[in-house]
Amino acid sequence: MKSIRVIVLLSVIAFLPSSSFSFQGTAQGAGCGQDCASCHVLTKEEAGKLLKIEATNVSQAPVKGLWEVEGNQNGKKVKVYLDYGKKYAVLVNTFIPIEQIGKQPALRKIDLSQIPLSDALVMGNPLAKKRVIVFTDPDCPYCKKLHTEIKDILKKNKDIAFYVKLFPLVKLHPEAYEKSRAILCNNSLKLLDDAVEGKSLPKADCDSKTVDQNIKLAEKLGIGGTPTMILPDGRVIPGYLDGPTLLKLMETPLPQ
Repeated sequence: MKSIRVIVLLSVIAFLPSSSFSFQGTAQGAGCGQDCASCHVLTKEEAGKLLKIEATNVSQAPVKGLWEVEGNQNGKKVKVYLDYGKKYAVLVNTFIPIEQIGKQPALRKIDLSQIPLSDALVMGNPLAKKRVIVFTDPDCPYCKKLHTEIKDILKKNKDIAFYVKLFPLVKLHPEAYEKSRAILCNNSLKLLDDAVEGKSLPKADCDSKTVDQNIKLAEKLGIGGTPTMILPDGRVIPGYLDGPTLLKLMETPLPQ
């Protein structure tokens, strides 16, 4: 899967050829006028093919002449802006209002009380005071790397517990849903290890709704990719981190 080049948004827009943006109507006959969006259509299917991502939503961007496309790429949630001419794409997190430039960005935090842990798999000491919640997919390659890092962390740190919430990205990994059900039906870290190692799993032998509940919970919390970690203070960390970086981040206090 090709990656999309990360570019500073305003610089790109400044140098895009004027023909890429349909700000003006035609001289005669029917034209876009001021409502350019009425003359341009972009479906999720077309956006996915153009941008090489799994597009989940297409809408008008805050800046005229651009589509805002949300989706997943390599297991990570992405947001891409595509011009109406469908020739230029920019990968960014969000548009920034002028008055917010230079200010400390708001930290994304989650109220931990919203996340039930009784149905989570526990890696490490269940009595540990430091708890890290991990939304993971058994077929996600970055989740597999993080799983290995977690094991290495736990070899040296007995005061941390990782609570694993299985969150299969069914559109990206069609087999992950049944694997997740099988793991949770048996409440088995061994089966999670087997899945990470690419081994076959037994079929789910229970009617547990935990996987479906995890999927709904992730949507409610605004979690769209795996792995996603939630630190003991509620900070949300999307994507893979190596062990030392994760430990350092946990030790870094929140700015006042």
